[in-house]
Amino acid sequence: MRFGSPVPKKHSRIEIIPLIDVMFFLLASFMMVSLNMSKLNAVKVDAPLAVTGDKDIKADVFNIALNKQGEIFLGESNTTLMNLGITLSNRFHGAGTNVPVFVTGDRDTSHGAVLAVLDLVRRAGIQRVSFSVTPQEAP
Repeated sequence: MRFGSPVPKKHSRIEIIPLIDVMFFLLASFMMVSLNMSKLNAVKVDAPLAVTGDKDIKADVFNIALNKQGEIFLGESNTTLMNLGITLSNRFHGAGTNVPVFVTGDRDTSHGAVLAVLDLVRRAGIQRVSFSVTPQEAP
């Protein structure tokens, strides 16, 4: 014969609703943090100073950099002027003229090297070309 316990037996339960709330909060937090973690793949150059300059280079735009010696870089990879022309024509062929391209030149880069890159960019049909500068405080 079985005798029942005078204390009612409670079944343990795991409340899942607070767990779901915490998981959604963590998911949203990680998504917001990952959107702000963009790595810019570009060569470090000493850009010239300009009062009207803004820091608006983003990781998802096409960046062409020139160092002091006039060497051309796409991201972090070294390229030649001829390969740059081929890359621009292949990548932006038929993409329209609304594609932003940034040209970053060192302050000691020759004017002719920057104009040669600008000429290649314009020949590829790109009209939105920006030159990167270091922002300077207004006097």
